Amino acid sequence: MPATITTPQAYLDALPENRQTAVAQLRQTILTNLPADFVEIMNYGMLGYVVPHSIYPAGYHCNPQLPLPFLSLASLKSHIALYHLGLYADPDLLAWFVVEYPKHNPSKLDLGKSCLRFKHAAPIPHALIGELVTKMNVPQWIALYEKVVKK
Repeated sequence: MPATITTPQAYLDALPENRQTAVAQLRQTILTNLPADFVEIMNYGMLGYVVPHSIYPAGYHCNPQLPLPFLSLASLKSHIALYHLGLYADPDLLAWFVVEYPKHNPSKLDLGKSCLRFKHAAPIPHALIGELVTKMNVPQWIALYEKVVKK
């Protein structure tokens, strides 16, 4: 996405028509289930769900001027990507997700370290994503980030 896109709605509006509905629905699943104090912003050219500086002034260790990221949602060339940094940092959460995924989606799980990829035809398991989003609140994410990621 161009750097000129500064709001989540502008991001959705700029998507190709065949992606708008899927990304908008996934965004709504996230917003409906997102624990208090995470906020939605544009971050790295994607929809970002972050811990604001007002709660975590240190910001992101890679660039302290940015808020601490937690989730990101992007429409990429070949897939829709959901980045969940908790999956990367918490082996128990990752194990839970890997076990639960086949119960909610017949497609093969396409998961990198923190990137869950949905190809064009793959159904998105909204109930599972909603549950995943609820599994970590802001204090838990900050504690885990400081313990595991920000060494």
